[in-house]
Order: sequence, then C-alpha cells, then structure tokens
Amino acid sequence: MSGEQKRPELTALQAALAAEHAAVYGYGVVGGRVAEERRAQARAAYDAHRARRDALAREVRDLGAEPVAASAAYALPFPVPDAAAAVRLAAELEDRVAGVYSDLVRAAGGARRREAAGALREAAVRAVRWRGGSVAFPGLVERADTDPAATGAGPSASTAATEGSGAGAGTGTRTGTATEAPARTPTA
Repeated sequence: MSGEQKRPELTALQAALAAEHAAVYGYGVVGGRVAEERRAQARAAYDAHRARRDALAREVRDLGAEPVAASAAYALPFPVPDAAAAVRLAAELEDRVAGVYSDLVRAAGGARRREAAGALREAAVRAVRWRGGSVAFPGLVERADTDPAATGAGPSASTAATEGSGAGAGTGTRTGTATEAPARTPTA
C-alpha cells in the first residue's frame, strides 16, 4: 500500500483510537452510576473498548505512526446524576463509536475493513442493548425519526468534535468530550 493510500486509513484508525479512548473514559462514569443489575454489562463494554483501544494503538504503530494519546479528561455530553442518565450515556458512547468505525470501514480494505465492520456491529448491538431499540443505519448521525438535540447528535455534538483540541485533534492541550469524534464528511 502506498503512502497516499495509507493516509486516509491512518487518519480513520487514529479517529477510531480517539473514540475508544473517549469510550473507556465514558464507561468509567457509566459504571459508577449505572444500576447494580446492569453493572456487569457496563464492565463488559468497558473491557471490550479497552481491548479495541489497545489493538488500534498497535495497528497505528504498525503503520509507522504515533498513536493519538487519550485526553486527561473529557466533558460529558450531558449530566449523569443517576442510573437512567448512565444508560443514556452508554447508548450515546456506542452510537459515536459506531459512527467512527463506519468511517474506518470506508477508508480501510481487507482484514482491517472486516475488523472495523465487526467493531461497528458490536457497538451497534451494545447501543441497542442499552437503549432497548435500534436505529435504521447504525453509525450514521442522520436519523430521520430522531430529534438530534435530544440525542446529542445535533450541532452541539459535531461542533464540539471539530472545535477545540480534544481526542480527535491530536495536538495541543488535551481536553475533549467523552463522545467526541472527528468531523465526518458525507459520501455520495
């Protein structure tokens, strides 16, 4: 694979890694607030995101790049004072991770594409389990039947992802949102 072909794939890998860093942080909050009967589910998701994060960091290194580091802290998309909010946060984290993996599916090929598609599927399934229902196209922000402001997928979430120096930025002082993902461009 030439350097030109690797660049979009590396960018998508770094974005997936940044999203996994944010998900690991977010699940720390979820685990502290979620009801006892869902704590095992939160722990399993936390472990899955840690494993994906570590695998992505290895892949980035294998491509000769320095993996994006985790932010020291992340701003949550909404307050998480109770178990119900923790469940909403978990579903939101999974939606955002699925979106970033859909970008990696588009940018990658071969085994890496299959792995990204598997990660997208796993995130979508976890989101359904947390939410109790699904969306038509997991990983896509555009959901016709959903009010973007209610889910955090509206302008405030995408603005937070493209402004500042969060996990998707890769340089500077590191702060961000737990559901932050780099800006995505629609494809034809």
